[in-house]
Amino acid sequence: MATLCRPTVSVPEHVITMEQTLDLCRSVHADHPQLDLALRLIRNTGVAKRHIVQPIEETLKHPGFESRNAVYEAEAKARVPAVVRQALEDAQLRAKDIDMIIYVSCTGFMMPSLTAWMINALGFRTDTRQLPIAQLGCAAGGAAVNRAHDFCMAYPEANALIVSCELCSLCYQPSDLEVGNLLSNGLFGDGVGAAVVRGRGGTGMELHRNSSYIIPQTEDWIMYDVKSTGFHFKLDRRVPGTMEPLAPSLKDLAKLHGWDAAALDFYIIHAGGPRILDDLSKYLGVAPEAFRFSRATLTEYGNIASAVVLDALRRMFDENGTADAARGLLAGFGPGITAEISLGSWTSE
Repeated sequence: MATLCRPTVSVPEHVITMEQTLDLCRSVHADHPQLDLALRLIRNTGVAKRHIVQPIEETLKHPGFESRNAVYEAEAKARVPAVVRQALEDAQLRAKDIDMIIYVSCTGFMMPSLTAWMINALGFRTDTRQLPIAQLGCAAGGAAVNRAHDFCMAYPEANALIVSCELCSLCYQPSDLEVGNLLSNGLFGDGVGAAVVRGRGGTGMELHRNSSYIIPQTEDWIMYDVKSTGFHFKLDRRVPGTMEPLAPSLKDLAKLHGWDAAALDFYIIHAGGPRILDDLSKYLGVAPEAFRFSRATLTEYGNIASAVVLDALRRMFDENGTADAARGLLAGFGPGITAEISLGSWTSE
């Protein structure tokens, strides 16, 4: 069985608090006709602070998409190596033991992918397979776990490295005054994470089964408009209510495995916002405390997109994990509207 080992997650050094975010929104958008609504939505995110790669004075500027993307590339190359090395150490592996690198990011663009640079710069083998995932947004964290699981099932002796680099602050659009975009300015944070899925051995979440599900006709609910200024985030007001149609897909996967989704021992859930967690608690029939790791990530880091599930799992490891054979579920949600779901049990090597 493939095992998802301890993730490493790093956030940048620049911090912006909820109060600073609200003050900036009031000053920058003082004449916005829906300012009160935007402030209320931001306040309700439950995000106490976020970390960003540039000082707020630089973040608020827009020197153009070319310049922004150059910052993305430079920051990714500066920040990814440390989390990769720590994830390898925690999995008790070396770079040459990795057979595939899955790189997920929706906040910048590079071709070739950062995977090629990593292979050259960080000592991975030249026959390491590359799988960049760029267009699944927040769901890509769960998708990366699932694709790593699939790979290790096909090649049982193989190991896969997952890397998530989400620099959401580089997508700030000062001229975009839609309420959904203003909300995103107070919700998303920056984070970089990595984790290894070992085909044999390792301590962590032993992966048993995975699935994907898309809610029909919702592809324009979470999306980017790609313009000369870069990526413009679009968020439909119906998105917070998507857990009602998505919860059955989590229940179905658990049932297929002979488990009850309401009676598992741990839950690693993408925290897109507090209502996502509240509704999932309701529709799965589990206590709100079951999502404490995801809620802590949201409160302390904001929505760090595909890296949320890695950070929530990292927090569970930091609480000394759980008992051997404890049963759990990991799920990422994002554009589509897509759910990427994993079932697994805890194992200690």
